[in-house]
Amino acid sequence: MNDDRLDRLVRDADPYRPDLIDLRGAEHELLEEIMSTPVPLSQKRRYLVPIGAAAALVGVIGLGAVSRMQTDTDYKAGGPAVSASKPGLTLQATESSPRLLIDEPGWAPTDVSGFADHSGDIFWAKGDLVLDMTWYPASAYQSYYADRLHVSKPALGKAGDWQGNIFTYTEDKDYAIMLRPRDGIFVELRVSQGPWTKATFDALLPKIKQVDAKTWLAAMPAAIVTPDRIESSAREILADVPVPPGFDVGSLDGIGTNSKYHFGARVIGQVGCAWIAELQRAKNKDDDAAAEKATDAMGSSHDWQILKWMAGEGAWAQGFWQIADEVAGGHVPRDYRNDLECA
Repeated sequence: MNDDRLDRLVRDADPYRPDLIDLRGAEHELLEEIMSTPVPLSQKRRYLVPIGAAAALVGVIGLGAVSRMQTDTDYKAGGPAVSASKPGLTLQATESSPRLLIDEPGWAPTDVSGFADHSGDIFWAKGDLVLDMTWYPASAYQSYYADRLHVSKPALGKAGDWQGNIFTYTEDKDYAIMLRPRDGIFVELRVSQGPWTKATFDALLPKIKQVDAKTWLAAMPAAIVTPDRIESSAREILADVPVPPGFDVGSLDGIGTNSKYHFGARVIGQVGCAWIAELQRAKNKDDDAAAEKATDAMGSSHDWQILKWMAGEGAWAQGFWQIADEVAGGHVPRDYRNDLECA
């Protein structure tokens, strides 16, 4: 994350800026940037910022925001752990937002998060060049556009056939195009890493094309969990994870399209939510056996293979373990629903 990008994120999340109306997306984006920095595969860096410190900067905390770029190291686990009662997510959520691809050889998605609603993030890489596409709800467009006016004077442009405005963060180095709202969303394309120039950026924009949901999903690499693979991928990572009573893999249908790291966070987050709910239920019913089972399960999370893998990739596992250790001691963290993004 370069200084210009951090400055923009801090500015976007500043609650004292009167010209910004909807700051929720900026808060989420700032937290995600602070807690980890997406980088090319050849330049992996890790930022393990304490959860409390990040929360103090933005006033909100959600472990689901802690993310990093997917690497070429994928966690593999064993067979199914739980039964599911319904099939994976349909294309409905994916179809609800315009899908964009880069129609030029060599570009490939390296990190994907979201796309279960009108928001999502996808990094594309070709050699040392990395481009970030971020989807936002159309309701946030005016506030974000107003902020970008502090970056530079806008220049008309378009990505493919989609009209927008180009903003210059750093001359001949750092550019973005904010596409105008369409079908309930707007998309911002921002150079992320690599030796970008204005000529390179301008040459790429005509290669951006909108495609249908099936084409977009088919373009995702095998390491990215698409809706049709949610159940099978969840079974893999839950192979050595004790699951709460009644936990249903089918309930994960709405988590969208994600790289393995983000997917692991969303799945394990929901497992944590369910175990904490079970502990609360057990305490209310004076069910000591069930309470002990819940605390033991969360206490065992330091041995879960998916979290051990994730701990080497970013900060999410450490944040989860802080919560799990508190639960293992019989306490229910006050903000756990927000921290784990419980459904």
